[in-house]
Amino acid sequence: MSDQREAVVSNAKYLRNVRPIDPEEISDYIENQPHPAVVRQLLREEAPSLGLIEREDGTFVPVGDEPVAPLGRPIDRFPDRYADALEDLLADRYGPNWHDGASGDLLRSVIRRVKSEYLYSQGKSVDYDEDVAAGYAIYHLPGYYAAVQYALSDLAERGLLGRELRVLDVGAGVGGPALGLCDFLPEDALLEYHAVEPSAAADVLETLLTETGRNVHPTVHRTTIESFEFGEGGADGEDGNGNEGDEDGNAHSEYDLVLLANVLSELEDPEAVLRSCLEAVADDGALLALAPADRETSIQLRELERAVEDDTTIYSPAVRLWAGERPSDRGWSFDVRPDLDVPPFQRRLDEAAGDDEHDPGEFVNVDVQFSYSILRRDGRRRIDLDLDTDRWAKMAEMERHVTNRVDLVAAKFSRSLSDAGDGSTTRAGGSNANPLFKISDGSEAVDHYAVLTNETALNRPLLEADYGDLCSFEQALVLWNDDEEAYNLVVDEETVVDRLV
Repeated sequence: MSDQREAVVSNAKYLRNVRPIDPEEISDYIENQPHPAVVRQLLREEAPSLGLIEREDGTFVPVGDEPVAPLGRPIDRFPDRYADALEDLLADRYGPNWHDGASGDLLRSVIRRVKSEYLYSQGKSVDYDEDVAAGYAIYHLPGYYAAVQYALSDLAERGLLGRELRVLDVGAGVGGPALGLCDFLPEDALLEYHAVEPSAAADVLETLLTETGRNVHPTVHRTTIESFEFGEGGADGEDGNGNEGDEDGNAHSEYDLVLLANVLSELEDPEAVLRSCLEAVADDGALLALAPADRETSIQLRELERAVEDDTTIYSPAVRLWAGERPSDRGWSFDVRPDLDVPPFQRRLDEAAGDDEHDPGEFVNVDVQFSYSILRRDGRRRIDLDLDTDRWAKMAEMERHVTNRVDLVAAKFSRSLSDAGDGSTTRAGGSNANPLFKISDGSEAVDHYAVLTNETALNRPLLEADYGDLCSFEQALVLWNDDEEAYNLVVDEETVVDRLV
């Protein structure tokens, strides 16, 4: 550490517990009195290790210890500042009319290819050259931006997301989850963000990160996660918690949050990567894995979650309500949130399409549908409950209850999967026109669905419950669905449903 930097750090450590740190004041205390702008830049660089945030007036203060609050309302749009930055990048690469002519045709072709190949990409790395990265950003940024915030809100609801965060984003891509994370945090939060991204997508990521707040401190590591050195500490870079970075500038060895967003399906050995990332999570931290809602990637996420369960705790949304029991069903479960407004860059590209094969809206993607898993190392679960067989039916034993009415407790593990549900057009568990919800108690060997055939005031809580919420069912009728090889729990006028806190 240089003498000047050391002097700035020393003064900041003294003043941070006394009063707001003013770069001009520190300048007066240092030999040769460096310009305040130099001091301010040094303070910005050292802010993560000192636990400082920069205020609007240019002074620095310690980051607060209050937890981050959950979302207060649905996300309705992709922010203009990011949309404008992306369009500027597209204009620089392809010209001001990037959405039209040959460049527009190229980007539309790329998006079509990406959508087609993604369905068959499980276990195969995706080659993100400059054009693929641009097309991917146009099509996927908004949805991923929103999805990560809904998942993070799951942690924030229990006060488990602090204002001082060290984050590792594995396979960060073009930055949808990164931007969502930055906007989820309040302005007075301190984010030390490390992205691992080897492809041309990192160019888009770095461009968009420049639009984030002054207390976001990003580093992009252009390497694969398999080659990434998590770091064991070095001579410089000690943070406020005693952790250190390594001498090559790699990220710290412990993280408050590790993100694996829409990347596990593209890895050759996703379980090995998941295990190595879990080892990098702080004792009171979390790993958040996101996957698209389609069948294969969603099921793969549940399989991976179950594969590492002996070495971690599943915090949410999956539940384990019976001691010693684990599910072995196919595990297809995903959340659905309100659509976003169509961002201008998607509208422009879609409206400029002139080929005969184009369907209006083909290049618009504002759906927010995603699977996620939150894993922790401290044993905490969002729902921590052990059920009693004398009171409640167990899904693992549902075969003996067919045609009978039972009482059970289960988590609501989907939005409505029927056409008559809450707007989702995805169907599962049969062609029933009644509201249909996947449910889970963590013991099931086959899928279980709650089918609402007759809504009453006493069973309406099933409709009102959020994804992942725990519900009790009294007098639900158990039926076997041969077509889907699943159990249907019929919720009718005789059934009482309560949401459990």
